[in-house]
Amino acid sequence: MEEVKNRRLPVNTPLIKIPFGGLTSNMLRVIAVMLMVTDHIWATYMSFGNWMTYLGRLAFPIFAFQIAEGFVHTSDVKKYAKRLFLFALISEIPFDLFCVSTWLNPFHQNVMFTLLLGLFAIMVIDNLKKSVKEKTVKPKNVAISVLLLILISVAAFFGFVDYGFWGVATVVVFYLLRDFHFAWIAQIVSMVVIHVFLFEGQMFSFELLGRSFEIPTQSFAVLSLIPIWLYGGRKGRSSKVMQYGFYAFYPVHMMILYLIKYFA
Repeated sequence: MEEVKNRRLPVNTPLIKIPFGGLTSNMLRVIAVMLMVTDHIWATYMSFGNWMTYLGRLAFPIFAFQIAEGFVHTSDVKKYAKRLFLFALISEIPFDLFCVSTWLNPFHQNVMFTLLLGLFAIMVIDNLKKSVKEKTVKPKNVAISVLLLILISVAAFFGFVDYGFWGVATVVVFYLLRDFHFAWIAQIVSMVVIHVFLFEGQMFSFELLGRSFEIPTQSFAVLSLIPIWLYGGRKGRSSKVMQYGFYAFYPVHMMILYLIKYFA
């Protein structure tokens, strides 16, 4: 992601006037990683309470947001996609061991594949947008783009990627809403629709005004918009070690947690 002085913020939000210049991309990654680890510790039966997985729900949307931002600012999107694919492959065995204690589980693929499919969807949509802007769009190109998006959706569904189709959709939403005025409102609506009403999974029960309610645990993902809105549009310090370190942390930490669980 290129460093650009006085870069316009990707989204106009109620929190853009922040005194410290906003969170950098690296800060967002660290926050997302910490939230993810909290959730994964909970998942390895070292839980101190369900609050750990509630916090963990905030991690994926932050990663999804960073894929959209990374696409916009990368100088080589193909290289970006190859890097995601490489670490998706590397992460699969640690992910399967971590989730179900087996070397191969064809019915659940790690989140790197979800983010990669989201990146592919963005690439298709962006090419279509460029052809429309340049007035070179043809019915054939539209048909191919729609077909590719359908194939990506099918891959997310039948490939059993983590967070499924709605995970891919979350990446796409952050990309599509990036330049909209009052995009933060559309982000709230989109996140509520996807992660509260459409997402299936564990349920969270609570009482309000004497009545009992139940919502998906994934609903806590909506709160991820708070750190996302604090993003100031800057990458922060960068190096190859730091860049690949963030990618490598995903499989490494799952392998460590699996080994702790296995030998405990």
